[in-house]
Amino acid sequence: MKNKLLILILLCSFFSISLAAQESTQTIRGQVIDRQSEMPLIGVAVEWVNDGDPRGATTDLDGWFSLENIPVGRQILRFSYLGYESLTLPNVMITAGKEVVLEITLAEAVINIQEVVVRATTDKDKANNEMATVSARSFTLEEVTRYSGGRNDVSRLAANFAGVNIADDSRNDIVIRGNSPTGVLWRLEGLPIPNPNHFSTMGTTGGPVSAVNTNLLRNSDFMTSAFPSEYGNALAGVFDIGFRNGNRDRMEFTAQLAAFSGLEFMAEGPLNRAHTGSFLVSYRHSFTELADAAGLNIGTTAVPKYKDLSFKLDLPRTKLGQFSLFGIGGLSDIEFIGSELGEDDFFADPDVNSLVRSRLGVFGVQHRLLIDEQTYLRTTVGASTSQNTYDEDRLEDEGIPFRQTEVDDVNNRYSVHSVLNRKFSPKFTLRTGFLAEWYQLDAFLQDRTNEVEWNVIRDFEGTLGLFQVYGQGQWRLNERWTVNGGLHAQYLDLNDSWALEPRLAVNYHLSAAGALNLGYGLHNQMQPLPMYFLETRLPDGT
Repeated sequence: MKNKLLILILLCSFFSISLAAQESTQTIRGQVIDRQSEMPLIGVAVEWVNDGDPRGATTDLDGWFSLENIPVGRQILRFSYLGYESLTLPNVMITAGKEVVLEITLAEAVINIQEVVVRATTDKDKANNEMATVSARSFTLEEVTRYSGGRNDVSRLAANFAGVNIADDSRNDIVIRGNSPTGVLWRLEGLPIPNPNHFSTMGTTGGPVSAVNTNLLRNSDFMTSAFPSEYGNALAGVFDIGFRNGNRDRMEFTAQLAAFSGLEFMAEGPLNRAHTGSFLVSYRHSFTELADAAGLNIGTTAVPKYKDLSFKLDLPRTKLGQFSLFGIGGLSDIEFIGSELGEDDFFADPDVNSLVRSRLGVFGVQHRLLIDEQTYLRTTVGASTSQNTYDEDRLEDEGIPFRQTEVDDVNNRYSVHSVLNRKFSPKFTLRTGFLAEWYQLDAFLQDRTNEVEWNVIRDFEGTLGLFQVYGQGQWRLNERWTVNGGLHAQYLDLNDSWALEPRLAVNYHLSAAGALNLGYGLHNQMQPLPMYFLETRLPDGT
């Protein structure tokens, strides 16, 4: 059985490679929308830039375009539209066996002269959130896979940016300008989510292996300071990530094998024959567990076992608006058995048995309604759970286990986030919104190391709410000056406390190759939940 499993793994790896070798050209599809109002743009000129055979297309009534028979490799695309700043995308990676689906935004020119197109080459690092102009940048799937040592992990990619570090290579907790990793906010499709890593612990934002499958990510944002007022409850930085839509024109299947992401199967395609919706789903299983099952030596008896499932459904548009469903689920386990440890095992005690488990679940529904050509309303409702258990046994005489530590933490969260955005003119855009979160916490930790009686450190069941409101505006004074300002407020009902946070950012374009940015932000954050309920035994035994 082990030999058959090993052969299957090798065949899956070979099958993925052989599929990729069949095609030397590929199709590029995508949608172009207004950067401020998110309205589809009709008639945008899309050009594949090359020396020998330039090729182009225009967007349809829904802003979609298609470029066929584009050679594999790094290509340059140019988007131009009357009255809008043109956009040039360098180094668009075209791979065989899989179509490229892009989501493009164009900004309306501040000075709109009849029959004149304002041209401005924009790099791929510019944040997708137009309100984020200071200490913010976007990252792509191609960047995540290109960086050495990145392990297909967005946190490890961010460690290559200025002011960001990782303490060591065993985990992906990031330190931004000296701030604690607990100050990092993770958002998926606009909703705050728990720690999206395998083998996580309550109150942390990192872990050894990421549960976010980068093959599903669209261009996402990373911010390190003075972020816009729509982001709250964070001190250090923000990962604002989102899943791309699946290919709505043809079915695609992918199978691949990697050391850290493991064995992966991914499928995407249209939901109906009209090609008005799409699905995208991926499942990953740890390579170490498969290798151990096949009888291979992975260098340790403590085998990391983890798996995750990610998906997004983009439903056909109706008169009520556009609906989409998304989610992530992850399971991870590892056992350190003292009697089975080898000489090369450095992460456990030979006199201790320990079992670590973590569970992650995120599910959300997003509704997007275009009220008119200048206004949209986006509402996202979701639920998430994060569960962590840890059991530790001390091996007494003759190897008899004695339970000395028990941890069982469950944190459920229910969230509603609604955003109203209106583009009043090419120069001014206003965005307001609210975010309401309800937490259900069941936290338990007891220990009796070197003692007979249990010492209960925390034992709490309860609920609490965190509520945030914000408003922000963007003033594009001219082609060079842009000002973003806003106010964020949040309320924690646990201790009946308010926090008001002004935000301001000024951007001045020196030239096409550089800009001067100045930002200010006041930030507050709720502490990790276990901090509020820590208990200490007093001398009188209470």
